[in-house]
Amino acid sequence: MPNPMEKRRLRVFLDSNVIISGLFSERGAPRITLDILSLNLPVLTAVTGAYNVNEVERNLIAKLPAALPLFRSCLRTIGFEIVPLPERKSLAPLAGLTSEKDMPVLASALLGKADVLVTGDKRDLLKIRKHDLAFSILSPAEFLDEYLPEWMKKL
Repeated sequence: MPNPMEKRRLRVFLDSNVIISGLFSERGAPRITLDILSLNLPVLTAVTGAYNVNEVERNLIAKLPAALPLFRSCLRTIGFEIVPLPERKSLAPLAGLTSEKDMPVLASALLGKADVLVTGDKRDLLKIRKHDLAFSILSPAEFLDEYLPEWMKKL
């Protein structure tokens, strides 16, 4: 019996901190994740939320405005599918699960039908990975360790 995952693209939702880290690192798991997504492999779909895009832009404007063109170029090169801002009512079921600032990230990953949420947020998001969510939550290194060997077999 064929494996249904072989025909379906893995929907990889990147949190803001992974995008920022990947943009400004020459190596490391966040950078490798961005580099792999930029290859537009037929097994992957890059996803992030409008909430995350706004967060990255806000941080860059405050700390490094000259990097905004680099970020916008990254969005185009990778071809991120950007999930619209979640409505307030979609946040209610997530109350108490994580910090208030991270609820829109979870809601966006849910709305974007993510298979995996890749985040470096050890304080909040990585702590809730045991909860029954529709996607897994992994650090960038865990994401690469879990999926890279499988992609290599498919190429």
